[in-house]
Amino acid sequence: MDLAPLLQSPWVLQVHVAGAVLTFAIGCVLLAGVKGRAMHRTLGYVWVVSMAVTAISSFFLHSINPGSFSFIHAISAWTVIVLPMGLAAARRKKIAQHRKHMAGMFVGGMLVAGLFSFLPGRLMWHLFFTA
Repeated sequence: MDLAPLLQSPWVLQVHVAGAVLTFAIGCVLLAGVKGRAMHRTLGYVWVVSMAVTAISSFFLHSINPGSFSFIHAISAWTVIVLPMGLAAARRKKIAQHRKHMAGMFVGGMLVAGLFSFLPGRLMWHLFFTA
C-alpha cells in the first residue's frame, strides 16, 4: 500500500478519506457489538460526527463529474438528511426506526459509495492495488 497519492491529494480529500475510514471502522464495531450500552452510545456519537464529516466533505470533491455533482453526491445529500433523523429516533427510543436509518446509511453511504471509490483510476484503487 502506497500512501503517497493520498498524501499528495488536496486536504479536503484527505479529510474525506480519514472520515470514511473512521466511519467504516466504528460502524463495523457498532453493528457487531451489543446495542444500548454506554459504549454503543459513545461510539454512536463519534460515528455520527465522522459520517457527517465524510458526507459534507464529499460536496467539495468532483472527480467523477468535474465542476458538477455526481450520483454519489445524492447519497451524501441523503445522508445529511437521514443522519439527524436516525439520531432523533434513538433519542425518542424508536429503536427499530433508528436501526433502519443508521444501517441504511452504513450500507448506502459506506459500502455502496465506498465501492465506487475503488474503481480503477480512482484514489483508493491506486492506494490499494498499484505499487
